[in-house]
Amino acid sequence: MAQTVGDYLLQRLREWGVEQVFAYPGDGINGIVASFGRADNVPRFVQARYEEMAAFEAVGYAKFSGKPGVCMATSGPGAIHLLNGLYDAKLDHVPVVAIVGQTGRSAMGGSYQQEVDLQALYKDVASEYLVEVNVPEQLPNALDRAMRTAEASRAPTALIIPSDLQDAEYTPPKHAFKQVPSSPPNTSWPRPVPPEADMAAAAEILNSGEKVAVLVGQGARDAAAEVRELADITGAGVAKALLGKDVLSDELPYVTGSIGLLGTRPSYELMRDCDTLLIVGSNFPYTQFLPDFGQARAVQIDLDGKFIGMRYPTEVNLVGDSAATLRALLPKLERKANRSWRETIEKNVASWWETMERQAALEAKPVNPMAIVSELSKRIPENAIVTADSGSSTNWYARNLRIRGDIRGSLSGTLATMGPAVPYAIGAKFAHPDRPVIALVGDGAMQMNGLAELITIARYHTLWSDPRLVICVFHNNDLNQVTWELRAMGGAPKFEESQTLPDVDYASFALSLGLAAVTVDKPDQLASAWDTALTAGKPAVLDVRCDPDVPPIPPHATFEQVKSATEAVLKGDPDAFHLVVQGVKTKLQEFLPGKNR
Repeated sequence: MAQTVGDYLLQRLREWGVEQVFAYPGDGINGIVASFGRADNVPRFVQARYEEMAAFEAVGYAKFSGKPGVCMATSGPGAIHLLNGLYDAKLDHVPVVAIVGQTGRSAMGGSYQQEVDLQALYKDVASEYLVEVNVPEQLPNALDRAMRTAEASRAPTALIIPSDLQDAEYTPPKHAFKQVPSSPPNTSWPRPVPPEADMAAAAEILNSGEKVAVLVGQGARDAAAEVRELADITGAGVAKALLGKDVLSDELPYVTGSIGLLGTRPSYELMRDCDTLLIVGSNFPYTQFLPDFGQARAVQIDLDGKFIGMRYPTEVNLVGDSAATLRALLPKLERKANRSWRETIEKNVASWWETMERQAALEAKPVNPMAIVSELSKRIPENAIVTADSGSSTNWYARNLRIRGDIRGSLSGTLATMGPAVPYAIGAKFAHPDRPVIALVGDGAMQMNGLAELITIARYHTLWSDPRLVICVFHNNDLNQVTWELRAMGGAPKFEESQTLPDVDYASFALSLGLAAVTVDKPDQLASAWDTALTAGKPAVLDVRCDPDVPPIPPHATFEQVKSATEAVLKGDPDAFHLVVQGVKTKLQEFLPGKNR
């Protein structure tokens, strides 16, 4: 049988080193699906339960492998369903290649079933590279450009392949100017360093400051050693944007933790009091959590010039690779003899972790959600990967989880969409089948899509050499983050018709699939439950019934926000008395004396 376009597509993906395609079938890609069968399922067709989950799995794979993730869907509805995951990739700067089917070429423009103008639909999300392949000879260059552009731009790209073309006989390119196909699938990427004069200007700012603060994002992940050396020389404290939470260990005494609405008090104090700011690999958008304008002299380092100098009035903007740029900058820095600023930071950090332990130990009805992550921090393997969802559980991931060793973590940082934690975890297991993975998921996100993806986990878990994959559900029967946002920002009590969730037994569903499961409804069960889930020998669901009235109050909450939330509760919020008491107890822990205060 002659090689088809679908056959060649899979051959070229293999040549690119693609080992799996996260997908869902449909007649718009039948020709490619048949090619998987002829190719003995190499690369592996990983069947998600829903196309959006396939896209999220590709994002999770890309985030934790550093290589482009590939997802695939049929024409029309399938292509539409990919969009949320692809926008997640676009906003978090993740390389993903989407392959989507389309109506047969001769039927285009005829209002055929499932015909959608995919080029118009994908024009924004795949703006870096989007092409419809209409002749076989077009395919090699189109696929190669999609892969290279996704990696070079750290963005989603898309190939549209009409259904009839997939079964057509493949013929190589016959360009008039060159009778060869696209070049081999390999690329060497540069590590640019800014000009010497700009490096000297940056060094002058950092050397002049007495209270240096550093903010790192995901772009600093490969520069962790250089950031640690810079912090040592300058006596700086280092705050982490949420996508950069895994850049530095939280066991370093000068690392202040996350910044922003979900951030820590030491990060707030670091930015409030500094006179110099260095931003490395971060596009953190919330300027209200950065130093006041005019307060600090600032330098920024970022590989992408499009995102530099736009969040704070930085004097020197260094467009370059974070690690290479810092290595060139370090010899120009002068070690600060006065370490009082560093001592203050370390005192604040130590006090903060004491506060977190006290808050996690508070009684709640039935389990304090902070205790869930606090207990995880005590026993999490040092090579674990953690995925977090969007919701109140994100607060506890951001503030309570202590990163150490080689722990990696991520979430939907910019789109902040609900539902990616479980599919991210699946993508992470395909990227690193030898590492344990833990997903922290609210029950809203679990009901949205996580339950269905437990089926995917049950189907594929035998492929993973390390069987540990724990899905921890924060079971409070409430869309809790929105509930608290209504109270704090809208001054409105909880609207139960919108916010209350149906009660679901997540553990029983997991057991029905042959997975392990542990239910927790008492605080003293929590530690042993984590131990059981992490030693189950197969994927496990940890179903923890936790208190929805433990407030995710930021440590820097304004008086007006607290007043608004309290007034909203007293207007008629269910269980108002318990909620106010729980909030007061939690906030009070920040003011109790500790050995480091």
